[in-house]
Parts: sequence; structure tokens; C-alpha cells
Amino acid sequence: MPTRPLVTVVGLGPGGPELLTAATVEAIAAAPIRFLRTFRHPAAIAVPDAHTLDHHYESAQTVADVYPAIVEELVVAAQRHGEILYAVPGSPAVAERTVELLRADHRVRVVVLPALSCLDLAWVRLGVDPLAEGARIVDGHRFEVEAAGERGPLLVLQCDRPDVLSTIKLSIDEVHDGRAVTVLQRLGLADEHIETIPWSAIDRVTPDHLTSLWIPEMAVPVGGELVRFAELVRTLREQCPWDREQSHASLRPYLLEETYEVLEAIDDLDGDDGWVHLEEELGDLLFQVYFHATLAAEEGQFTLADVARGIHDKLVSRHPHVFGGEATSWEELKQAEKSRDSAMDGVPAALPALAHAQKVQRRAASVGFDWDDVDGAWPKVLEEIDEVRGAADDELEGELGDLLFACVNVARHLGVDAEMALRGATAKFGRRFREVEALAKARGIDLAGAGLAALDALWDEVKTGPSDSPEGGGPAVA
Repeated sequence: MPTRPLVTVVGLGPGGPELLTAATVEAIAAAPIRFLRTFRHPAAIAVPDAHTLDHHYESAQTVADVYPAIVEELVVAAQRHGEILYAVPGSPAVAERTVELLRADHRVRVVVLPALSCLDLAWVRLGVDPLAEGARIVDGHRFEVEAAGERGPLLVLQCDRPDVLSTIKLSIDEVHDGRAVTVLQRLGLADEHIETIPWSAIDRVTPDHLTSLWIPEMAVPVGGELVRFAELVRTLREQCPWDREQSHASLRPYLLEETYEVLEAIDDLDGDDGWVHLEEELGDLLFQVYFHATLAAEEGQFTLADVARGIHDKLVSRHPHVFGGEATSWEELKQAEKSRDSAMDGVPAALPALAHAQKVQRRAASVGFDWDDVDGAWPKVLEEIDEVRGAADDELEGELGDLLFACVNVARHLGVDAEMALRGATAKFGRRFREVEALAKARGIDLAGAGLAALDALWDEVKTGPSDSPEGGGPAVA
């Protein structure tokens, strides 16, 4: 049986070439064909004339695709040359997925030389005995899974990207600001940096490929569901053809549609499975929020953590009566917060017309531009009705708009949401019209040719029937 080709794996240690073991230096010198997993390591210069495998990181669609591709290239090279050397950052025995895959590949023999890892330097810098402390090591890329249910202490490796840090921060179920985290960067190098920061500042760290976190204590177990969902959205964005094509603009109609479906589910809470329906629709809407945050993170603009932190801080500042502070109106707080020049600034133009009108009126009322009560608003409606009746054709649209605007004002003073009122009236009309159709069909009446008087009679019968009673039901058909 022919001898399988040999892959000798060495570790470059956590810092510069001075931390390499003597056995590693000898193995590098003896190997004619050498490979580096990445040239982005301070000790990479100790492996001269090496083939770097960084191109796999650039060509692969996901990080998970990188490691099998690297192993395949190494196996092919070993089969061609009979023996190769493969150098990895740190220790080959610590958090090195390619070494795991190589050892499981029966096409090659694998010899792994021990090496100093970042763990050894981390324990020294932290002054921690990992056995005495019961420390556990987890991968930052899998924090929400590997740290689930843990209370610490944890040493989190491979915190090399902003989104990894954001995921770690979001993994905690409750406010964790009282806990401290130690950031370890570039241990063993001239620019080594160690800093203890509050939990809230984790995602403000500028990470690199030599960044780790020491978490002495976790206040609460990791809440995996939201983080698991964020990971799913990122996976869909990377691997689903439809999701890859989307942008903020292309998602706009879906965001609007899901919002209205939530509103519809709220209206149907008293129906069968009403709460189940609302839960489902809120999930669809949450997907839109996560998707937009994922797109923004790809552009380097903000992350989901930024969104959560922003709304948290905004709500605290707008509730001084809860969290302490000088009592101020909601609109005044918003105007000062956003440095607005006008009370009308920031009213979304994309709102439905009635909701838009109501919001504009509330903004005007917040600075005192309003009737004292509904009795002051009613005459304006009557005035606008007269103006609509006397309007010329080219004035009719504007006068009708003024009438609708005045009606919205009355609704606001009565404490009625004009948008929901019209939606309810429209839904009631649609329901009654269906009942008129059913009643006409049961009596053999052709609606199109029945005439207005007959239609009015059917309508009156439906209006006074049991369909509008609390028990529901439909009109009695003879």
C-alpha cells in the first residue's frame, strides 16, 4: 500500500518570530514546499518562499466555504510533492478549523507540532489561572451558540469583525452595562493593547485579527433567539439569490405591506387565532427591520446594535418623568433632539394621507396653533362644505382636500384616529355590500338592473340585520 503524502502543521504562535518553538523553526527550514494560511500574521516572515492561501478568503462567498477550499488545495499540493509544510497563526490545536479538516482527511498523513497559543499570553496578561477560574474558551463567530447558558468566565477568541462584536453584545438578554469586559489586542507585539471597558462599549472597539475578549462574569444566560435570527438574516443575505439582490429601495414595498398586515392582525385580535396571527405578522415585520440593518452594516453605516442602542437612548431621553429630568413635552423634546427649524420637520411624507394630515395637525397644535376644542373645529367643516359646493372645476380638488383636512381636525379633537376610522368605515361598507349581494342572489334580484330604490331597500335591510350586532352573523334571507 503506497504511503500517503505528509502534511506537517506548525503554529506561528501569538506574536512575532521570537515566540516560535525550536521544533517549529527546524520544521520550516527542512520543508521544501511551504504554505501559510494567511500572510496577515507578525510571524509570517519566518516562513520564507511560502504560498499564501489568503486568496480563498477573497474568493469564497462565506467564511465557512474558506476552510474546505484551503484543505483541498493543501491535499492536492501534498499529493503532487509528497510532503508539504502548513503554517497557521497561533497554535494548530486551538480554534483551527483547517487542521480539524486535515486530520479527518484520509488522503494525507498529518503531523501537528505543538506551539504557543494566544491563550498562553492571555492568561499571563490577565493574571488568571484558567483551571482555578474554570474558564471556558469560545469562538466569537459562534458566541451565541457556544456561550448559551454560560455565566463565565469566558475567553472569546476571533473577535475580528465589527459584526462579531455586535453579535456578542446583543446576545445578552438583559442590560449588562454593570459588567466589565477586557479587550486583548495584538498580544506579544510592540503595539499590544489591553483595556477594560463596560459591556455597552463592546461594539465600539475597532477589531483586528488579533482581538479577543475576556468576560469574567455573565449576568444572565445568553438569549439565543434574536441573535439566531440575526444570523439567519445574514445567511440568507449571503446565500439566497433573491435576498442578495435586495436593497433598501427594493424592500420598501415589503416593509409597507408588512406594516399594514400587522395593523390588520391587531384589528382581528378578537377573531379565531387572533394572537397567533399577530405574533406571525410581527415576526414578518421584524424580518424587515433586521434586513435593513444587515444592509446598512454591509455598507459600514450602522449595525443592529446601533439601532437598538439608538432607540433605547432616545426613549430614555424622551421619558424624563420615568428616568428623571425636567418635564418637557414630547414634541419639544423631539424638536430639540433633532435640531429642527420647524415643527413640521420630520413628518414622513410617505404616510397615508389621513395619517399624514393628523400628524401635521398634532405638530401645529404642539406649538399652540389649534382650536381650543372640537366646538371650534366644527364650523370649519361646515365652511369647507359650502366652498366645495361652490367650487369651479379647477378648484374642486383643492377645496375637497380642505374639507377632508377639516374633518381630520374634528376627528383629532374627538380623540379618534382618522385613518383607522376610515378604514373601519370602508371595511364595514365592504362587509355590508357582500351581504347585499348575497341577499339579492338569494331572492333572484339582478343588482345591476334593480334600480336605486331596490338597492336602498336591500341596504336598509342589511343595516338593521344581525350582521352588525355583537354576535355577528348575516342577513336573514327569505
